[in-house]
Amino acid sequence: MKLTSSRKGQQSVRVPIGPATLEGNLDVPPDASGVVLFAHGSGSSRHSPRNRFVAEMLHARGLATLLVDLLTPEEEVADARRAHLRFDIGLLAERLIRATDWLAEAANTRGLKVGYFGASTGGGAALVAAAERADAVGAVVSRGGRPDLAGPALPRVKAPTLLIVGGNDVPVIGMNEEALAELRCEKRLEIVPGASHLFEEPGTLDEVASLAGRWFRDHLSRDGADA
Repeated sequence: MKLTSSRKGQQSVRVPIGPATLEGNLDVPPDASGVVLFAHGSGSSRHSPRNRFVAEMLHARGLATLLVDLLTPEEEVADARRAHLRFDIGLLAERLIRATDWLAEAANTRGLKVGYFGASTGGGAALVAAAERADAVGAVVSRGGRPDLAGPALPRVKAPTLLIVGGNDVPVIGMNEEALAELRCEKRLEIVPGASHLFEEPGTLDEVASLAGRWFRDHLSRDGADA
């Protein structure tokens, strides 16, 4: 995994969620064929090197990205002490829905199909949000996620869903297999050999980015062509 410097087109944005505001980084390459909204989990943020690396790989495929903190700074402080909000799937999903609606109104992303890239508990939140915004969300990818936390929303998801799990992440493999059985949409489970939960082993995050890039290009691009 090698991060390059920020792209010229990247901009800091503020996404209103009622009385509070979420901070995010929006990057829209020329002629973007879709936009991928990242759903972080377990204390992660828009500054996560892993998510930034995947975002850069998606930019290379002509996809826009929005990396947004689903918790406010005050909520992050509280969650660091009690670790309760990162498992509040309803709250995280509602924030994703608000961000999805914001993308539908923003000048440079209006009209683009939205994809979700969820990690850890963000994977469950992404699937709940996808079930609620079926007309707007065209694809979901979960990396080392907890799609099982989406519970009764799973059969209502219409967006094609790719679940990616590390081959060494045995408990999470089982959780993803259970969730896969509940999904009624186009779906696939990819297990990356030799990868742990965080995909820190050489080459494993590259494989995640490649799998996600192909999935999003296949399902978000206007012509459905893979680049």
